[in-house]
This record gives sequence, C-alpha cells and structure tokens, in this order.
Amino acid sequence: MTTMETLHCPPRWPWRALLGFALSQLLALAVGLLAGWGWGLALLLASHALFLVPVFLPNSRFYTPVIRRLADAGDAVWLTIDDGPGPDTRAVLDLLDRYQARATFFLVGERALAHPDLVREVIGRGHDVGNHSHSHPQARFWRLGPAAMAREIGHCQQALQAITGRPPRWYRSVVGMTNPFVGPVVRHLGLTRVGWSARGFDGVDCTPAEVLARLLPDLQPGAIVLLHEGSGHGHNLQIIEGVLQALDQRGLQARLPPQR
Repeated sequence: MTTMETLHCPPRWPWRALLGFALSQLLALAVGLLAGWGWGLALLLASHALFLVPVFLPNSRFYTPVIRRLADAGDAVWLTIDDGPGPDTRAVLDLLDRYQARATFFLVGERALAHPDLVREVIGRGHDVGNHSHSHPQARFWRLGPAAMAREIGHCQQALQAITGRPPRWYRSVVGMTNPFVGPVVRHLGLTRVGWSARGFDGVDCTPAEVLARLLPDLQPGAIVLLHEGSGHGHNLQIIEGVLQALDQRGLQARLPPQR
C-alpha cells in the first residue's frame, strides 16, 4: 500500500491562493487603466470565477492538497464513513465486523461530544476516526472566514483528541468544499485532507439500487469510498452492506492506511 510519506500531505504554502487572488486583482486594475475598463472588467470577472469554482469541486487541489485514491494499494480499498456518530454507528460497526472490514469514520465534533462512548467503540473495534468539522455547517461551510474555519476544524480536532487520547490525522471538508482558509488550519493541525474516488451520493434522498449503480463501477483497487451514516432516507446500512458484499465478490479488502 502507499507509504505514509505519500499520504501525509499538509499544504506547504497555504496562503498562496490568497496571494494569487490579490495579484490577479492588481492585474485587472492595471489592465483597466492601460487597455480600458471593458478589458479590466472582463479580467476581473474571469479571476473571480477562477478562484470561486474550485471551492465547490470536492477533489480540487487548488486550495489544499487532497488524497483522491491510494496508489500501489494491491487488493485494498479505503472505506470512509461520514457524519457520525449517531444511532446507526453500532449497527455499522457490526456490519464491518461481519465482513472483517476496517473503515475511517469522519466524525462531527458536536456529535462526538454527545456520544463519546461510540467514538471510543469505533477505535476499540479496530477502526479510525477523522475530522469532519465541529458542527457540519453544510449550507455555509464554503464561505466561512478564517476565524470561523479555524473554530470548525480546530474544535472538532480538540473534541476527538479529548475523547480518544490522540489527534486525528485525517480531515474531510463538509461536502468536500474548500476555500482559501482551509489550508492554513489544516497545516497548523498537521492534518491531511482526504477526498474520494468512489461516490454514490448516499447522503441525499436515494434508493440503495441507485447509489450502488453509481458507486460500484469505481469500486476498484486503491479506491477511496465515500459512504455516510444517519441519513434521513434510512438506507445507509443497506448501502454499506451492498458495498461490503461487492468487495467480497471482487476479492477486495477494506483496510486502513498504515500508521505513521
């Protein structure tokens, strides 16, 4: 499997996007003064689009490095389960035990503090936990400023470390979104951002058949699989079992990345 040196990739220059944005605005101003405001305005709009679009692209590396799949993984895939802990967590753990599978649970800090026993059970049963923000502000995560972003990621890190006794090493943005203020916090905390390569959109209203039809074609060696627990549609357990069955049928193993 991929070495830890490859997987551990906090951003080296977390403020470079903001510097680039500032320079692009100065360039637009200069073009406006020298070539006319029509050209300057066109360049201004283009620069805003360039820096805004990557915010909503889940696996974009524009603002922060991200692991999108595992190289040299052999027969392994990485199962990742978002949005817990909650009422489904123990049932998910039982499913994973039944198929001898391991997963990383990307947990929400507030939910972890409400159910510390479940967090400890996840660790005790051989799995790992990652940082998935403190309150999961799905509608506004993309526009959080530096102080709010630091609180969201930092408070979750503190909560999970207090419960488990060790700081998480993995981070996943809410709905995969980033902005210029994610990188500095991730670097400060020594986190590595994790994306995905196999996704069935199981966090929204769906049927298990629809999710599996979207996800299974990408269920290949080295895949990072995005799954959820506790969604309102109530099908998450059935979907997770469908993925585990497919892994068995394809001779693949759900394993955790190596320890540091």
